[in-house]
Amino acid sequence: MRTVFLGSPPFATPVFERLVRSRHRPLALVTLPDKPKGRGREVEDSELVRAARAASIPVLQPERPNDAAFVAELRALAPDVLVVASYGVLLKQALLELAPHGALNVHGSLLPRWRGASPIQAAIREGDAHTGVSIQRIVLALDEGDVLLARERPIGVRETSGAVFAALAELGGEALLEALERLEAGTAVFTPQDARLATYARKLKKEHGALDWKRDAQVLERHVRAMNPWPLARMLDPKGRELSVLEARVVEARGEAGRVLEVGERFVVACGERALELVTVQAAGKKPMSGPEFLRGARLEVGQVVSAPAGGSA
Repeated sequence: MRTVFLGSPPFATPVFERLVRSRHRPLALVTLPDKPKGRGREVEDSELVRAARAASIPVLQPERPNDAAFVAELRALAPDVLVVASYGVLLKQALLELAPHGALNVHGSLLPRWRGASPIQAAIREGDAHTGVSIQRIVLALDEGDVLLARERPIGVRETSGAVFAALAELGGEALLEALERLEAGTAVFTPQDARLATYARKLKKEHGALDWKRDAQVLERHVRAMNPWPLARMLDPKGRELSVLEARVVEARGEAGRVLEVGERFVVACGERALELVTVQAAGKKPMSGPEFLRGARLEVGQVVSAPAGGSA
């Protein structure tokens, strides 16, 4: 099929690369304009743009993709279907109607569960045993389009959102190709979502990483995994220094929520129920280190209290 791919890295990159290797090779990549990075504030091509250029696929980076002029530019390519993965722009009706088969979205959840911007983090945070990808028809309402197919995978008990994110991007590429095959063969069946089962995953901000020590330790352990690699679970140590928690483990111990229980071979903090061992942490401007390594320099004492940064909590 004649496809045009719309997406943004990192989720879209493996999906795009899988599409490039197929017989549904994109006519063009549409992605957001690259932003300045680093101290020099230089504009560098994203990994997705580099992948497209390496494959000799034209790259289009409109500031306003819903403008009539750009819609006309895409229409001139005569695509059969638009394929979208983590593009970050709401497509208006003119774009959705541009291709005969409309627009398909690769979404990182088993819809209608976890519509919205952060479905992978939400699934881990809430303790879902499984997640997956859904290939859905895009409509004007967010993630409410009919589903062509879905692929499921378990969530490992120690997996971070970064690990699940990478796995679902690969799975999304596979599912997309199967969807295109069905579409081309005329065997595609689109199933309406059951709105009664819908849940929503908000767009994450940095303050959403804050740890609320009054919660159960199991909830906070999942929160740590869900927030890794961004925005990271965050806390203030007893001296008010911000600390990111990259890995944690539930400990069967009791104490006042936020109270430091161990500072020797383990860094353990009491929660509302049970306690949390801070296995790997990262101080601002420092490299990640084990809990005991941090303690050797921090000189904390049992009985001191940690807290959540201002602005939000788990």
